[in-house]
Amino acid sequence: MIQQKAYVVLVMVAAIFSTQLLMAQQTNIHVVPLPEHMVLNAGRLVIDGSFNVKIAGYSDPLLKRAADRLLDRLQHRTGIPLHPQGDTDSNPATLQIQCSGAGEALPSLTADESYQLEVTDRAARLTAASPIGILRGMETFLQLIELDGQSFFIPAASIEDRPRLRWRGLLIDASRHWEPLDVIRRNLDAMAAAKMNVLHWHLSDDQGFRVESLKFPKLHEMGSDGHYYTQAEVKGLVAYARDRGIRVIPEFDMPGHSTSWLVAYPELASAPGPYQIERSWGVFEPCLNPALESTYSFLDALIGEMAALFPDEYFHIGGDEVNEKQWSASPTIRAFRTRHQLKDNRELQAYFNQRLLKIVTKHGKKMMGWDEILHPDLPSNVLVQVWRKQPTIGDTVRRGFSAILSYSYYLDHMRPASFHYEMDPLGKDADSLSAEERGRILGGEACMWAEFANPDNIESRIWPRAGAIAERLWSVSVPTDAADLYRRLDRFNQELRFLGLRHADHQIEMLQRLAGYQDIAPLRKLTELLLPTGLGVRQRTRKYTSFSPMNRMVDLVFPESETARQLDLQVQNLLADPAGTAAARVRASLADWKDNNAAVQTMIGRSYLLEEIRPMADTIAELCERGLQAMDFIQNGQKPSEAWRKETKDLLSRADKPQAEMLPAITGSIRRLFEAIAAENAGKNAENGK
Repeated sequence: MIQQKAYVVLVMVAAIFSTQLLMAQQTNIHVVPLPEHMVLNAGRLVIDGSFNVKIAGYSDPLLKRAADRLLDRLQHRTGIPLHPQGDTDSNPATLQIQCSGAGEALPSLTADESYQLEVTDRAARLTAASPIGILRGMETFLQLIELDGQSFFIPAASIEDRPRLRWRGLLIDASRHWEPLDVIRRNLDAMAAAKMNVLHWHLSDDQGFRVESLKFPKLHEMGSDGHYYTQAEVKGLVAYARDRGIRVIPEFDMPGHSTSWLVAYPELASAPGPYQIERSWGVFEPCLNPALESTYSFLDALIGEMAALFPDEYFHIGGDEVNEKQWSASPTIRAFRTRHQLKDNRELQAYFNQRLLKIVTKHGKKMMGWDEILHPDLPSNVLVQVWRKQPTIGDTVRRGFSAILSYSYYLDHMRPASFHYEMDPLGKDADSLSAEERGRILGGEACMWAEFANPDNIESRIWPRAGAIAERLWSVSVPTDAADLYRRLDRFNQELRFLGLRHADHQIEMLQRLAGYQDIAPLRKLTELLLPTGLGVRQRTRKYTSFSPMNRMVDLVFPESETARQLDLQVQNLLADPAGTAAARVRASLADWKDNNAAVQTMIGRSYLLEEIRPMADTIAELCERGLQAMDFIQNGQKPSEAWRKETKDLLSRADKPQAEMLPAITGSIRRLFEAIAAENAGKNAENGK
């Protein structure tokens, strides 16, 4: 009976969400993430110079700052001068904000993020139980802005919204490549727009220790190359995030990934130094020594100092990818293991984590770490971040731990938004869980590791794809609709630019760097047909270091090509109706891209930075030519020669292999045309055989 009721509830929830999704599609609502419940009504609220915001009921400085930001963003979005708060007290409110109470002093797992938004042709009313709910509703309000031949406006609507999952995070790695504060702030703004609520700040690794330490100043003096955040800057960033309803959780990775610590304090290491900051990427041998009491004394002092900078209840200790070589080679550590009856290095790490847990708890924090910390001897009050295929998040919560999911949310792997959108922390792996076990799945985090991301391109590697993950974690879980997701992400991407994100601007600047003083138009057209390979391929292709220039085409090409995605949709339409209008569009696009190669080749001859893409540019032109020929065969009902078939198959096979660490984005569409010819001829042969 309980299962039957649960099934009915799921069906009802899915039906509600499906209805809202259909309504969004039919009315061009572009909100990301989609609200839980949304009804569109007749009418619209015009946005003009009389627009004003008033806070009724509970108010505090955070709400007032949020209202000021809303007015600033609305003014920037529309170009219409608007009155500051307090200048229009005699006029009725265009947007009235009604907050029931103060809520929690700091954003937390238990924060009430729900809100209601009612928009009529006269005014809008945003209500919530807490300031954080108001913040979430403001983002929806701003995304509802439309423009037509008459005015800017908000469509009349009734919205009730709340998050499905409590933990919706983004990890930013500032260790492997330094990311200045303005980059972090812009990403916080984007996170707030997507209703993400946790910034996981990866602050130490083999390549750098990035926070000023007053107790152990050599950490940032010797382990950062001069690139670190002062304690005042950290506090300012935490306050900036708090204003947007975002928690900030620091990660200081230990006992592995700690070379930058050992540069300054080699006495903490499991093997004699000296040590140097790692300049390349990978899993390295240096590791903290778990057999020394002085290690724990040091960590007690350091964690106490760092914990004081971050008011969130959680503290991330890393714990991933521990290279055991130093532990196994050290007679002292082997003897320590024997003395404490630890049968292997896995148990040794569990011992280290148990000691660490006491320290973290002593300083008022809850410990979290990557899934390598899982061990029967570790108390289940530790939060586990699942990043590997095994153990699954289901396995983790069955063992009594709370967990968040990052497996399949690694943005540095350059997967499309649709791939991430399909992955759900409460998906199939959780189907067999009890209600209590499901309740221990807190949410998920997108991860932006920075081996190949610097201030020039990190925003393009995160956005807008992270919006797909944000929606998966916020909105009601239903089968994915990738087409509608992309429709809304396209608009969301434009909103991010209004918000100040620089991913598009940075690409133009990087293209200009590649081209010198040449017109970048041909090169820009080519970039729309290319995809970068991810972390694994790039690491296998060549030797990279933190000093390697990131001034190549692969460093600026967006992880997804909307141009190629649209081509594939048109190809599908063409194959469904060869005589329809799609054929002309596909033919025009392929011809244009093929002809563009001549200008690109000229540019390549004038820039040494472009020389490596010459074969790729030729491959793109060949793919376009083959696509045009395939269309001729399809539309004329002709059969290609065996030589043509073999040459095309060879070309497609070649296109599947990275060149200059990139792939053509249009290979799938050309393959679709090629396979359609094969299918058509197979059908004719079968018919003739009858």
